[in-house]
Amino acid sequence: MRIERIDEDAWSRLAKIRLASLLDAPDAFGTVHEDAAKWTEASWRRQLRDIATFVAVLDDLDVGMVRGVRHADLEDTVYLISMWVDPRARRRGVGSALIDAVIAWTRSIGRRRVFLDVRTNNASAERLYRAKAFAPTGVMHRDGAFLERQYALEV
Repeated sequence: MRIERIDEDAWSRLAKIRLASLLDAPDAFGTVHEDAAKWTEASWRRQLRDIATFVAVLDDLDVGMVRGVRHADLEDTVYLISMWVDPRARRRGVGSALIDAVIAWTRSIGRRRVFLDVRTNNASAERLYRAKAFAPTGVMHRDGAFLERQYALEV
């Protein structure tokens, strides 16, 4: 397995894997497949310019993704977003490797903390984040009908 940071020229890869994630786990993300399927090439490219995007490749197939975005208000913090691993590649270390990529990127841009939000109905994601030493911050919020718990990691 390898982890690649993709740029805007790989916009179609992002579109394919993001749309697959939204179909596979519609309750895990704030974006819904029907909306994302309407995004233009320019929209996908803009995301790749603005958001660090990492893709896991196994046997020459894209099997997972994660993204990191600078926190809008906290200069020392990034948000880990859009984490997803293809069901066929789960329990093979893909999620852990993707998280490591965001942590390395966080350090490379001089930031020292990673936040993420996980829906409380996603126990497997919470287990993975806890195994990677993320800890609940005590902050909870609603995203539509879903309750989300915030986690943080000092890097």
